[in-house]
Amino acid sequence: MSQHDQRQRFLFPDSDIRGEIVQLEASVAPVLGARDYPLVVQGLLAESLAAVTLMTGTLKFEGRLSLQAQGNGAVSLLLAEATHDGGIRGLARFSDDVPLTEQPHLHDLIGQQGLMAITIRPERGSQYQGVVPLEGSTLAACLEDYFRQSEQLPTRLWLAGGNGRAAGLLLQRLPDRIADHEYNAAIWQHVLALADTLSMEELLDLPEETVLHRLFHETPPEVTAPQPVRFQCTCSREKVSRTLQSLGRRELQAILEEQGSITVSCDFCSKDEHFDRVDLDQLIHQLP
Repeated sequence: MSQHDQRQRFLFPDSDIRGEIVQLEASVAPVLGARDYPLVVQGLLAESLAAVTLMTGTLKFEGRLSLQAQGNGAVSLLLAEATHDGGIRGLARFSDDVPLTEQPHLHDLIGQQGLMAITIRPERGSQYQGVVPLEGSTLAACLEDYFRQSEQLPTRLWLAGGNGRAAGLLLQRLPDRIADHEYNAAIWQHVLALADTLSMEELLDLPEETVLHRLFHETPPEVTAPQPVRFQCTCSREKVSRTLQSLGRRELQAILEEQGSITVSCDFCSKDEHFDRVDLDQLIHQLP
């Protein structure tokens, strides 16, 4: 794991503003390397991984958060997941019609009628899902719409992906706890104005502490211990076995008779699980 692969939380004293900053490299390599993604799709997928990593920092429980965008464009599916303890994975499905421009509008990739779902799965308790239309020109803008509509918390994001890396910055204004609301609002606007001076190259290339100092040296935030981030796929042979058995006895028997074996590849990590004639016969006999 490289020095980039961590999420850092920070708080501004005497205000109700919190932030998260993340830089990823080794943890996104297995995701971007799982398929022959065009560069623009790599960038979008990298941004989505930075985004879900940042968003898990806003959770107050143990669990998993996923971002899923779908539409009728060249990228028919974008999926990124992160756990509360820093595990990430993701994938994209795309056609040969991906625009070759360096920074295409999000609608050029996902499509004009795209939707984005944010799903939160606590280890204990009920699942929550918020769905918003992809109306913004960037993934960051669409996520800001999600926070405004679903969370009702003023939130801004800056996302960057390129050269096999991903990075992101999140600022969020919590419900006012201090009496002087005008002061808190002024601090919020000041912090946003500073963050808007950040270039995507700086976000990707500069160390996290340098980015925070460059932006906020006049009002330095309090920084907590960094959270390591790593690639983590939840696939296993046992899960694949259950998936095959869910096809039913008749379908499995047909596979056994017609093919004699089957190899299933994980969509996230491209790991292959091979089931030969003996394996398939065992799966069939385990069914009721």
